[in-house]
Amino acid sequence: MDGNKAHLTNPSVVASPPVAASPANWWRQTYISVQLKFTLAFAAALAWAGLSFWLAMPWIDQLTLLAGATVAWFIIGGIALIPGFMNAFLAASLLLDKRPPRSIPAHYPGISILIAAYNEGGSIADTIESIAHSPYAGEFEVILVDDGSADATAATASSMGYPWLRVLRQTENLGKSAALNRALALARFDLIVTLDADSCPYNDALQRLVERYLADPPSTRAVAGAMLVRNSRDTWVAKMQEWDYFHGISAVKRIQSLYQGTLVAQGAFSIYERQMLNDIGGWEDCVGEDIVLTWAILQAGWRVGHAEDAFCFTNAPDTLKQFIRQRQRWARGMLEAFRRHWRILFIPRMSTMFIWWNLLFPWLDIAYSVFFLPGVVLALFGIFWIAGPVTLLLLPMALIMNLLMFRIGWKAFTAQGLHVRRNFSGFIIYAFAYSAILQPACVWGYFSEWLGLSKTWGTK
Repeated sequence: MDGNKAHLTNPSVVASPPVAASPANWWRQTYISVQLKFTLAFAAALAWAGLSFWLAMPWIDQLTLLAGATVAWFIIGGIALIPGFMNAFLAASLLLDKRPPRSIPAHYPGISILIAAYNEGGSIADTIESIAHSPYAGEFEVILVDDGSADATAATASSMGYPWLRVLRQTENLGKSAALNRALALARFDLIVTLDADSCPYNDALQRLVERYLADPPSTRAVAGAMLVRNSRDTWVAKMQEWDYFHGISAVKRIQSLYQGTLVAQGAFSIYERQMLNDIGGWEDCVGEDIVLTWAILQAGWRVGHAEDAFCFTNAPDTLKQFIRQRQRWARGMLEAFRRHWRILFIPRMSTMFIWWNLLFPWLDIAYSVFFLPGVVLALFGIFWIAGPVTLLLLPMALIMNLLMFRIGWKAFTAQGLHVRRNFSGFIIYAFAYSAILQPACVWGYFSEWLGLSKTWGTK
């Protein structure tokens, strides 16, 4: 390939006629460069951080007398000041974000859909059927690699009889990366879509994913789809995650894409350029193969985008044990990415700021888990050394963030005829207990990676 996406499709597109400006939509038609958006969002975040710092000084002074300056700054910086800056930046960016329209090509390029499966006999049929019912105007193939499953994953898929489906079986469990690389070597087309064996593209998600890839800047070499929870009615753990996927994950990817570098093109549903995958050596053998791959793409100078309206429903962990293990793996994957691609920290581009944020996450998670959670318990007994009235400063920005994320998700849903489910119990758990489960799990994931404990890619 020549490094230019133009050869993948006919340059002629079906364009919408120009719409006259009106008082109601003048803002949507006002052009603001990405660099200016970044500057404005950063300035707003600095202003919020300055206000927070000024208001928190008595809190810092009091904790310094009790525990020393180093501990005081570690705690308050980790639970209030830095998270406040991050939330303010994200909120300002969401207000400034205007997604460019997807161009509809006259010809859709062929795509190869790769699925790595391990003991997914209960879900693989639904995944393949969802592909069969996804309208895609171009050619496509599906290559399923059964990575040494002990159940009927391969037999179930083979029995479905679709001519575009190839099922390969590995007698040993070699890992997800090995399965994907084997499928990549056999792929026919120049665009590669990865799909988890328990994930189902919704409606025309494949088409929307390709359209976003073709419409994004020429430097784009991967685009992440939008993941949603499929089994959100099963347990309280799944109900809680419905809001995480709908609210947090989607909004963060949207902003990272705005600034030219989505940090994770998740293996569950993303599209990649085949030649780029070959050039960087495909997927590495590690727990976080998708984040390590994405950072390799970014380090090579390419852009990674996000298709916010290419929905794919996946089975989220439905037990607390599965959820904790999944987030431990995600935390370990981030450290794996840093170990392999630390040079990305020094690449002068807007998205580099998010890499530095990731470098701070162990600090934030440890401060929350080790100090803030016990501080909440102390506050219940009237001891406000760590959690107290001053921590209420976090609430306004958190409220703004949640309202913005809900509005964006709601608009994306209604555009495709979907409705936001009234999952009130899940929202309460998400709002008040999610971080108390998530962040200690991440801390254990960091220590597992630092200690070199054994790894497995598992089924969740």
